[in-house]
Amino acid sequence: MKRSRSSRKALAIRALWLIELVLVILSVVAAAWLRFHGDEHDRLIYLEQAPPRAVLIALCLTGAMTAFGLYQVHVRHRRMDFVLRLLLSFVTGGVMLVVIYYLVPQAYIGRGVLAISLGISLLAIVLLRMLALHVLQIDVLKKRILVYGAGKNANLINTQLRRASDRRSFVLVGFVPAPGQAVAVDSACLIVPPEEGLFALADRLGIDEVLMAPDERRGGMPMEDMLQCVQRGMAVTDLSTFFEREAGMVQMSIVDPSWLVLSGGFDYSLPRRLSKRAFDLVAASTILILTSPLMLLTALAVWLESGGPILYRQIRVGERGRHFEIVKFRSMRVDAEVDGVARWASRDDNRSTRVGRLIRKTRLDELPQLFSVLRGDMSFVGPRPERPHFVDMLSGEIRYYGVRHSVKPGLTGWAQLRYPYGASVRDADEKLKFDLFYVKNHGLVFDLMILLQTVEVVLFGRGAR
Repeated sequence: MKRSRSSRKALAIRALWLIELVLVILSVVAAAWLRFHGDEHDRLIYLEQAPPRAVLIALCLTGAMTAFGLYQVHVRHRRMDFVLRLLLSFVTGGVMLVVIYYLVPQAYIGRGVLAISLGISLLAIVLLRMLALHVLQIDVLKKRILVYGAGKNANLINTQLRRASDRRSFVLVGFVPAPGQAVAVDSACLIVPPEEGLFALADRLGIDEVLMAPDERRGGMPMEDMLQCVQRGMAVTDLSTFFEREAGMVQMSIVDPSWLVLSGGFDYSLPRRLSKRAFDLVAASTILILTSPLMLLTALAVWLESGGPILYRQIRVGERGRHFEIVKFRSMRVDAEVDGVARWASRDDNRSTRVGRLIRKTRLDELPQLFSVLRGDMSFVGPRPERPHFVDMLSGEIRYYGVRHSVKPGLTGWAQLRYPYGASVRDADEKLKFDLFYVKNHGLVFDLMILLQTVEVVLFGRGAR
């Protein structure tokens, strides 16, 4: 059963690749028809020579999509992640075609037909993926997961990943109670293991992944069964890794130091540092140029409303705990903290001016921080920098809070996209789940995805205070 189910998944992926290959070929034919519309003679001649060239384009594009992980079984891509990977695939495929056309001029299909065919192909593939995801709901592409454990840890899956959108990449078959441990999950979700053990149960149910989630690991892990599962091609995963993969967070209530050390990530290699700095410089410079008129209008509006200083300067904690000065457009009254006591901003904060409420909602008050990015005090993407007073307080109350300072703070970040503006210790604890995920998994593609999603957040005003 396990083998046949795996073969069906592989077959479904091959079918998806084949359908998209055909879609690209048909897109080239449609592009040629559009390009030579009204010229029947040239169109017929062109179409006679088009098939091998169309196949070449299709192979380059689908090959690039394979390289960017768009044909991996079970991999869950969020909407913006998928769009970014698809766009990068088309850019890469286009570069590959340019190189081939330079080396083999006979393969050239024409600038107009190539541009039109790429546009049609992109639209067709997006529509096909939307159909497969939202209409067909292909369960054969999802992992079948069996959870070992039925206590508080295991029940986090039901409480934290309740929505169907949170379970796009897997089907939860059920929970197997660990011997001698309390049961917290609903009895309807439980599976009583047969006498032959966990491996035999998993094999009989056609499980792809066994998720280890007992409340107590010492003496509660069936190591022999786990080894048999691995030998038969089933993935065996701990709960922390599962939440990191499926929810884009580090679940603080179950993570331990050994997992943080041994689970990978934390890429601080020279290539990564160089790519991140290059991304910062390009992104900050581009946005600074594009928004300079808005910055001038914002400065004028702040001055006209209340006079006084246009900019607001404040000390924040940066990479490795170093302090630096952050600069923002002033959005609050000059006497907002006249007593010198640091306070979190709150919803409908009465210290905000009328202009201040507007520029905070549209994030215009953050634009002067682009200069901090150019100076190297901040990165474009990273955990938001906090004030020293709050850092000292939160470090004493929240475990692993200092880990977020292992990278430069950012103008925008993963936590800002996934969690509303924080104004309490509890909020800081929740946001840390996403900050730690970013610190462990940051990369150029991830930064690009966050940048694109930030544009969406700014346009719709989500999460601003």
